Amino acid sequence: MENNEYILRLKELTDQEDLISIGREVSELRSQFEDYLLEETRKFQIAQLEAEEKGLAFDQEDWITPLKEAFYEIYSPFKDKRKALIDAKRNEEQENLSKKKALINRLREIIQNEENIGAAFGAHKEINESWKKIGDIPRDKRHDIQQEYSRLLEEFFYNMNIYKEIKEYDFKKNYDAKKQIISQLKALENEQIIKEIESSLKSLQNAWEDIGPTKQELWEELKEEYWQAIKSLYDKIRSHYDERREQFRENLILKEKLLENAKDILEKNRESVKDWNQQTDEIIQIQKKWKEIGPGPRKENKTIWKEFRKVCDAFFDAKSDFFKEAQSEFNEIADKKKELIREVDAIKSNTDWDQTAQKIIGIQKKWKKLGNAGQKNEQRLWKEFRKACDHFFEARKAHVASLEEEFKVNLEKKKELVASLEALVLPDDKKSAIKELKAFSTNFAAIGFVPADEKDTIYKAFKSALDKHYTSLNLQGEEKEKVLFQARLDTMKGSDQADRLFEKEKDAIRNEINQIKQQVIQYENNLGFFANSKGANKLRDQVLANIEKEKEKIEALKTRLKMIPNE
Repeated sequence: MENNEYILRLKELTDQEDLISIGREVSELRSQFEDYLLEETRKFQIAQLEAEEKGLAFDQEDWITPLKEAFYEIYSPFKDKRKALIDAKRNEEQENLSKKKALINRLREIIQNEENIGAAFGAHKEINESWKKIGDIPRDKRHDIQQEYSRLLEEFFYNMNIYKEIKEYDFKKNYDAKKQIISQLKALENEQIIKEIESSLKSLQNAWEDIGPTKQELWEELKEEYWQAIKSLYDKIRSHYDERREQFRENLILKEKLLENAKDILEKNRESVKDWNQQTDEIIQIQKKWKEIGPGPRKENKTIWKEFRKVCDAFFDAKSDFFKEAQSEFNEIADKKKELIREVDAIKSNTDWDQTAQKIIGIQKKWKKLGNAGQKNEQRLWKEFRKACDHFFEARKAHVASLEEEFKVNLEKKKELVASLEALVLPDDKKSAIKELKAFSTNFAAIGFVPADEKDTIYKAFKSALDKHYTSLNLQGEEKEKVLFQARLDTMKGSDQADRLFEKEKDAIRNEINQIKQQVIQYENNLGFFANSKGANKLRDQVLANIEKEKEKIEALKTRLKMIPNE
């Protein structure tokens, strides 16, 4: 509903003649209008806050206050006028009740004391005409008063013995008319609008009293059926108002729970923008649920609404104060994030993929640690930062994709080289054979990387074929050791992990050298235990020979260490 529609609808309702019957509709319209003002006020505050966060002038006109004043200029007079009408109606109903009680007392007096049938009928007619002219009485008295009046009328007609003077036709006509009234009363059971039931019930009861008597033997059954229908309708009316009161109480309980939830949120600690945004969503959800709940009891509903609105206003006022104080901190974080963007921009085109990737990942970690730069800055800075990061990682991804194609080509080349090696027939001359095998190792290493899931398989296949050929050469002594070690190094060069293998080999040789050095030291320490004797000199010479042999091993290992390429 648009804002002006509330005014128009209120005018339309308050221009009606029956101001009492429209009370609920006007009250519900006012409740909807208050909810609407609350929502629009919240939107107005948020718009004002966002403008302050963005550093913009907030020039939106305050149309809510004039609208509220215009609404209550109509509502307040209506409320006073309706209250006056209700008070007047209540007073009138009490007066009408007194009048009907007086007529009942008069009718009872006639029944008990009047012996003249003509006078009695005249008095009855006067009382009945006066009874029908009297307006409404309080709802909770209607049934009892009407029942008492009907009982006295029944007693009146029987006491006066008028049935002897009524023709059979009149009895039948009255019987049919009363049956018709009962049928109409039963049909009201299907009516859903309670006000319509109350109005029709009053009219039918008056019509029933206007109908004359019927046969005595039919009267008890007819009367029982009539009062059962009446009682059923009054039960339905009471049940409706009881259910509505119960629903109002249930609605009030639900609103009390929502009020407590809102108070709990207001009391919580909020130290970050994330906390405020999360709790704002919770408050908005509570407000939404509040709107979905129907009205409560009139007095309590007004009180709890004021308290709920007060809690919501306090929350949004505190939120506004927080964001004003937090803006300077947001600006400081924003400056730091701008600097990180500049750092990424400076290296995003660098093709040293691994090193640059590590730097950018480190910058991304710094970005996360900085926290939020506020609604004014965060999204814009994040887009710039992500764009710079994506520039590098997308370029690296394209580079890796191109390498994958190259690796597949390299794999086919190495497979062909392994097949050639496996089919190779070595010349008889060992030097020529070694030279040729070394050329295979050089070529294998020169081809380059292959796909990661194939590198171990192709390397093992090449090494197996190469080892088989070297074994077939039947090399001996130092020459064998040197040639086989060189072949081992040449094979490592063809691995994707050559650097790691070379380093591992160096570590193994260094460890072996250290162990031998410890052995030499042990031998040298043992020399001091030998005395100058023929037997001792022989043992001493043996230890010296062992020392010399171990030193030769050290030199051989140092030579191997020099043969390993540097990383």
